[in-house]
Amino acid sequence: MSSVTRASIAAALRRASAVTGAVLAIAIATAASISPPAAPTAADHLAAYIKTNSQTLDVAPTVAAAEITRGEYGATPGYATLAAEGTNHAWAKMVLLAGGWPMSTENVTVLLRWMRQENGPDNWFNRNNPLNNGWGSGGGGGTGHYASLVVAAQKAAEALGKNPGYSGIVANLAASSPTEVTEAAIWASPWASGHYANGDHWHYTDVPVVAAPASAWD
Repeated sequence: MSSVTRASIAAALRRASAVTGAVLAIAIATAASISPPAAPTAADHLAAYIKTNSQTLDVAPTVAAAEITRGEYGATPGYATLAAEGTNHAWAKMVLLAGGWPMSTENVTVLLRWMRQENGPDNWFNRNNPLNNGWGSGGGGGTGHYASLVVAAQKAAEALGKNPGYSGIVANLAASSPTEVTEAAIWASPWASGHYANGDHWHYTDVPVVAAPASAWD
């Protein structure tokens, strides 16, 4: 082989090697510039799930909306709330609360009239015993006193509930009977020895709201 031929072959090999190196360099650079894909996020998973599992619901335009009837609800004040109010009206409700009877307008009205017959409206809290109750007050004939008006309310309800002679009063309070019916039961009961002259001494005008001293509720 002549020297010229060997030189040509060597030159060709060098060119081929250079081209191969360049190709490899480009391939390596390209691979390095391509980053791996990011991992799917929770939002991506949710979107994929919705896409795969989504459903549709067709509703006829003539379908009428259902009428929903919701029951009534309310809140019954407790001892602390009524004591904070601090009035004769609040005490009447406290007696009903202690007895488990409805705090209806009829029941509150009857108790307010009853309290007025016993102590008068302005001094209804006398001796912390608005109904002159002898039950647990330490005084016969209703002349005793209680530690507080809260205790007095509880003892009034207790007396009504435990003495069979007051069963008519209790039944009518439980039923929120008309005022005249419950009042007749009071007159017929042994609560007052004079039976309020069978109603002749009863007064029917509205009883004003009168607050008791704050100390009377403690």
